[in-house]
Amino acid sequence: MAVVTPRVFVSHLAGSAVFDPHGDQVGRLRDLVALLRVGDRPPRLLGVVVEVISRRRIFVPMTRVTGVDSGQIVITGVVNMRRFEQRASETLVLGELLDRRVRLVETGEEVTVLDIGITQLPARRDWEIDKVFVRKGKGGALRRKGEALTVEWSAVTGFSLEEHGQGAESLLATFEQLRPADLAGVLHHLSAKRRAEVAAALDDDRLADVLEELPEDDQVEILGKLKDERAADVLEAMDPDDAADLLSELPEEEKERLLALMRPEEAADVRRLMSYEERTAGGLMTTEPIVLRPDATVADALARVRDPDLSPALAAQIYVCRPPDETPTGKYLGLVHFQRLLRDPPFTLVSSIADTDLPALPPDTPLPEVTSYLAAYNMVAAPVVDESGALLGAVTVDDVLDHLLPDDWREDGLHGSATAGLTGNGRLGKAAHGR
Repeated sequence: MAVVTPRVFVSHLAGSAVFDPHGDQVGRLRDLVALLRVGDRPPRLLGVVVEVISRRRIFVPMTRVTGVDSGQIVITGVVNMRRFEQRASETLVLGELLDRRVRLVETGEEVTVLDIGITQLPARRDWEIDKVFVRKGKGGALRRKGEALTVEWSAVTGFSLEEHGQGAESLLATFEQLRPADLAGVLHHLSAKRRAEVAAALDDDRLADVLEELPEDDQVEILGKLKDERAADVLEAMDPDDAADLLSELPEEEKERLLALMRPEEAADVRRLMSYEERTAGGLMTTEPIVLRPDATVADALARVRDPDLSPALAAQIYVCRPPDETPTGKYLGLVHFQRLLRDPPFTLVSSIADTDLPALPPDTPLPEVTSYLAAYNMVAAPVVDESGALLGAVTVDDVLDHLLPDDWREDGLHGSATAGLTGNGRLGKAAHGR
C-alpha cells in the first residue's frame, strides 16, 4: 500500500496507476478536482478523476483515497462508475491550473504555473493545495529561461473566484464553513433558481447533509431538479432514515425509479425503514449504528468511535452482536457507552463490559415510549431489536427531537439563528460560522 507523504506535486501523479486495497489496478489518474475558495484560502481537493479500463472517466472522492504517492494511488470502498461530469464549482488541477499565468502578490510580477503541491491536513482526511511552483518571465511552461521558485498558494493571485466572476460557486465558497443546518437556513431564503444553482454546485456528501436539515418542501424541490443518477447518489449519501423520510414524500413512480438507481444494499436499508410506521422506533431508527462482534476489543471500538463521519449520538455507544455485523445482525448481546470504553484497557473484550441488562426496543414501539426510554435511562441512543433478537438499528435523540417539536420548527429556526450571521449583502458575519 502506498504511504501518504507530507506533500506531493501533481505533475508526478498524472497518469499514475490507481489500485484497490487488494493491489488490483482500477485505472489511471487523469486529473484532480479542487474547490477554489474566496480570498487567498488554499483550495480543497474534492477527489480524483480516474480513467478505468473501459476508458470511462469516473470521479473518486478524496475520502476514498487512502494512499497518495508519486507513481501510484490507493483507493478503498465502492466506486461509482457513473461518468465524471465537471460541476460549475469544480476546477481541474491538471487541466485548468497548470500553465496558467498568475501574478506574485508581493511584486505584481507575472509568472507561469508549472506545478501544484498538495498536502493532507494533519489528523484529517482532507487534502488541500498549499504550494505553487512558478517560473518568472513571459512565455509558457516550456520556456526554460527565468527563475523558478515554489511559493505559498496565498503568495500568488489570479486563481480566485472573484477574479473569474463566477456566480453560484462564489456564494458557495462564501458559505463553506457554515454548519449544514446553517447552510440550510441560507438555502431556504434564496430564490428557487439560486437555490438550485448552489445545490447543483455542492458535492454529494455536503448536499446530503444540508438536505437533512431542510424542510420537506425544500428537500423535494431540490431533489426534483437533480438528474436522476445524481439524486440517487445524494440519497445514498444521506442517513438511511432521512433518505427514507424524503422518498416517502415523492410520488410512487419517482420513488421507485430512484430506489432502482441506488446501490442494492443502500436501497434495501431504505426500503426496510419505509416499511415501518413513521412515529415508531422502526420508523425513527438509523440502520448504521456501530456494531462489533463479541471478540472485538476496546481498541477496536475506540477506532470506530473516532470516525469523523459519525454523529455524536451514534458515536456515543457501540452495540455488541453476533455475526453478521451488518443490520439486521445476529443476536444482539448488549451495548457499551464510550465513557466505559475510556475506562478499560485497550485489550479488553467489548463482550466482557457490555451492558446486557438494559432492555432493547421493539420496532413498533411508539414515539412517546421511545422518548420515555431515553429519558429514564439517560441515553442518547437506543437499540431496536426484532423478535428473533437481531439488532435492526438505533434510535438517536436528535431524530426523536425532530418528531417531538412542532411540524414547522425548522421554519422558525431557519428564520432565526441560522441566518443571524448574514449581513445585508449576503456576506458572512462571525456568528454564522459553524467552527
